[in-house]
Amino acid sequence: MSEVETSPVVRTHGVRTVEVKVFADAEQVPLVRSFAADVAMRMDFDLDAIEDLRMAVDEACSLLVRAAAPGVTLACAFEPGDQRLGVRASVESASDEPPSADAMGWQILTALAADVDERVESTGAGHRLTVELTCGPDRNGSP
Repeated sequence: MSEVETSPVVRTHGVRTVEVKVFADAEQVPLVRSFAADVAMRMDFDLDAIEDLRMAVDEACSLLVRAAAPGVTLACAFEPGDQRLGVRASVESASDEPPSADAMGWQILTALAADVDERVESTGAGHRLTVELTCGPDRNGSP
């Protein structure tokens, strides 16, 4: 199962906000990673920024897939901005342990993205784990 939904509103560089949903399975992470790289190319990111984004999305999705409950989907939204791409990835999990509990994975993720945040929300049947990150041509935010 994979699903792509686009916003009717065109954003930066003619790119729309897009949400991709795939099974929360490690075999699906390369698909999401490639999708992220394609969005960044359309936004005219340089090669280094595209590769940093690919690796950051890979790490965020891998953290979430490892924590995912069986049979759920990984939802990943890409929202273009001015020289930045916001990414929000989430899964349903039986555990309330945040993605940052994987210290090595979280360290890699925070080194690759300009901004990283996480949320754990109770859903009644479990928890929704979310990682939000922002990537762009300049991770440090300087001109």
